Amino acid sequence: MPHVLLIEDDASVRDGMELVLRRHGYDVDTAATGEEALALLDAPGGGQVELAVLDLMLPGMNGFEVCRRIRARTTTLPVIMLTARGDDHDIVTGLEAGADDYVVKPVTAPVLEARIRAALRRAEPAGPSRTGDGDLAGLVIDRAGLTVTKYGVTIPLPPTELRLLLELSASPGRVFSREQLLESVWDHTFLGDSRLVDAAVGRLRAKLEDVPARPRYVQTVRGFGYRFGPL
Repeated sequence: MPHVLLIEDDASVRDGMELVLRRHGYDVDTAATGEEALALLDAPGGGQVELAVLDLMLPGMNGFEVCRRIRARTTTLPVIMLTARGDDHDIVTGLEAGADDYVVKPVTAPVLEARIRAALRRAEPAGPSRTGDGDLAGLVIDRAGLTVTKYGVTIPLPPTELRLLLELSASPGRVFSREQLLESVWDHTFLGDSRLVDAAVGRLRAKLEDVPARPRYVQTVRGFGYRFGPL
């Protein structure tokens, strides 16, 4: 039974979403504020939480800051953010803060549950690698151990970013469209949004590249998508 932390200040929305999730077999903890959510994660048993559903518009500490603090605590907990409107600035800021996915409220039960299932699948260990390990200009990707190091220093990556890196690096030089990456990494065969890919690439570059503005590893092919170097 997957354990979900639902962070939503509107009691009616929170109660409705909790009921839906419990009916689909999830164990649910709820929090009305960011402070309450972080306290739950830090408390004994908080490590059992497998996914957080986080509203951006919270009283006190907003959802952006909550997401940053979750990411400072752990790279492995998937975070799906809720936004009351499809505001580009809110979505991009939330993704840059470390969210793995987002849904716009009001959200239907099937869409929310499908997004949660997809995020939990991304958090599972990756399947067999299509290529072996390699030292790529200082970057070492251990595809069996699911670790990434650069010049001997381990780089912790959240599941979504790790899966994106594994997907791109499995075929160096191949250009992947955003739509291909959405389907293979996010499992978004529905309502795909290229902002998810662009934000994850930006976070990867900030961690992997010596100069993110001049990437050696995750390169943009303008008008087409992304490819893995160095070439």
